[in-house]
Parts: sequence; C-alpha cells; structure tokens
Amino acid sequence: MSLPSNPRPPELLAPAGNMTCLQAALDAGANAVYIGLDRFNMRRVAAHHFSLDELPEAHRRCQSRGARLYLTLNSIVYENELAELEPLVIAAKPHIDAAIVSDWAVIEICRRHAVPIHISTQMSIANSAAARHLRDLGAQRIVLARECTLAEIAAIHRATDIELEAFVHGAMCVAISGRCLLSHEAYGYSGNRGECRQPCRREYKITEINAENAEFVVGEGYVLSPRDLCSLPFLDELIAAGIHAFKIEGRGRSPEYVHTVVAAYRAALDAHAAGKLDAALKHELVERCRRVFNRDFSAGHYFGRPTIGDFTIAEDSRATSKKLFVGIVRNYYAAAGTVDIVVQAEAVNIGDTLSIQGPTTGVVTIVADELRHDAEQPKRVANDWFTVKCPSRVRHNDRVYILRPIV
Repeated sequence: MSLPSNPRPPELLAPAGNMTCLQAALDAGANAVYIGLDRFNMRRVAAHHFSLDELPEAHRRCQSRGARLYLTLNSIVYENELAELEPLVIAAKPHIDAAIVSDWAVIEICRRHAVPIHISTQMSIANSAAARHLRDLGAQRIVLARECTLAEIAAIHRATDIELEAFVHGAMCVAISGRCLLSHEAYGYSGNRGECRQPCRREYKITEINAENAEFVVGEGYVLSPRDLCSLPFLDELIAAGIHAFKIEGRGRSPEYVHTVVAAYRAALDAHAAGKLDAALKHELVERCRRVFNRDFSAGHYFGRPTIGDFTIAEDSRATSKKLFVGIVRNYYAAAGTVDIVVQAEAVNIGDTLSIQGPTTGVVTIVADELRHDAEQPKRVANDWFTVKCPSRVRHNDRVYILRPIV
C-alpha cells in the first residue's frame, strides 16, 4: 500500500491528571498536553483533576515550552447541566488552545464563544464524509475512532484537509471508541460520564442457575480486557499514514508513567526525523515502556480485528518495575547539586533508582550511587535521612520513590 506523507512532524500529545504529570510531560518533550476538570470529562473517577483555578498556571507552563493545552469536555451532557456548561467554557477559553468535545451541546457552545474544537474519539468518526461535515461546522481536528486501521486512516487523510489525531499508546477499550454501558449496567456508574469502574478488567464465572449451581471460570484470562496499545514498532507507518497528532492515553496514570512513555515516543519521533529509527531502537523504547504500568502490548486495531492474543492474561499491571514510597525531600542544595531525603517508609540501598516527583518538579530520576549521612557513607538508609547527588533541581516536600525491577 502506498501511503501519503504528512509534511509536518506529528504533534506528540500527552495526558496529565495533575500538575506533576503535566510538568513531567513537558520535561519529556510533549508538544501538547490534554487535561480534564472534575466534570464533563471521560476520566472523572481518576484520583486527581485540574481545577478552573489551575488552568492559568497549566497554560503558562505549556506556553513557556511552546506547547499547547487542550481541555477535555467529552462526556455526554444531561439537560440539567446545560446551565453550568456555558460558564465553564467561557471561564476556560482564555487558558486553553482547544476543547476536545463529543456532545453536540458542547460543540454548539464552543462555536458560539469561538473556542477551537477537536472532535473526541467518543464520536466514533471513521470516514472522510463525517470528518468533512464536522470541519464545515468549525472542527479543527478529528480524533479518529480507535477502530480505524492504518489503511483506513490513510484513505481518510487523502480525502480530507482536516487534522487527524490517533491514539498511539495506552489502554484499549473493549467497546466502540469507549462507548460502553457495561459499568452502568453492573454498578450504576456510566463510562460515558467518565465514571467507568472497568468491569471488563476482571475475571468472571459462569454459574449454572438450576440443579447443582456449577461454576466455570471464563477462559484462562480476561476475555473482555484488551492489551494496551503500543505503536512504537510501527510508528513510521503511522507517520506515513498522515496522522497529525500522536495521542498517548493515560490521564489516570502516574507521573513516572507519563514521563517514561512520552520520553520514549519523543525519542522515536526525533530519531525518525533524523533517519535513525531502526529496529534496535524501537525494541529498546518498547522495553522502556514496559517498566511502567501496562497490560502487555498489542497493535490495537491498526492492522485489523484483534485476535485472542491481543487480550491480557492478568488483571493487574505487567510492568517490569515496581514503585515503592521512600519519603520526602527535606532540602535541595543547588550549588552542590545534592538533595536531602527523609526516609519515611522503604529503605534505600546503594544503586537504587529514585524517582522524585512534585507539582513544580515534575519527575526527576536519579541513581543513588553514593549515600551520605553527615561524614558517613552508608550502604543502606532506613528511618533516617541521607544526601545524594541530584543534578536537576527538586523541591521541599517532593515525594521520593524507589523504582525496582520485578524479578
């Protein structure tokens, strides 16, 4: 298949559930970041959200790096919520570069107030006619249905002049573009309102209703739970298909997840631009992504319908490293390039990899090659404090974690 080219380098679009993740995304090389508030977004049950008061600071940080900030307003909207929707859009407008939308009411309000709009994958746009119609209504970009194959994306790109965005990494949903009623039916929390309890990620039994009430475990794995998407092995094909924005899923993920995955895709895109993206580098970058949360990897729908091998065999993460809380930063000495850390939980050993995280710091990763405690050089520190070399600035009360390989 001869795929059309995209004259511009793709935008690398990163998720952020809080300011620490946003800073981590920018430090890792994101061209844009997408965030959500505590309403009207598809990740309402995530541990953290941005507030309206935080939008100016989030936008300032993005602008300082030449990056863009997008706000997700992509859940369905009920009649009794229309009154609060318009004031929210008006308040957010000065601080965002676009809104990611799926409900027609949100589209109409954004148009009325001249807020640029990107069409969410929730609208399941999978053809050029629908894309052109939304372009004529003012959409600047279409986030394509996640069911589109590479060949279909290339055909849409050839037939339209609107920007196309596609997911390149992260969790996959068993439903059509995430539009699922399973959580609502099982628990009364709608996935289409950002409240999904992820019943698809669990193991089930078939129980006989009559007679002996026999029970059978459904399959050997989690038959409703797809593996995570990882497109690094075929990233050059995505570029050739004409995708304008590469979107990483994960607004509910940790700062180290955001930093690790964004940095991997940044390295891949830069290597591709330099003509140096080979099989060895792709493999190395995939292995980096395996260190953080994942359910194993697949190619999603890009090469056709997923098979049984594209579903996970475990409920929890398959990450090759684990994150353990150590304590907090007590002080940072810029002149010496060292940090004082108070150990409150997991003990630290020589050679441990430490991840220091905070809303201003983002994510700073160091290796504890040498520990100091006053004049001593201990090999292990527990329930005490220590100093370690740290070239990047960190801040008082930043949280410190150990990242240890899982053996």
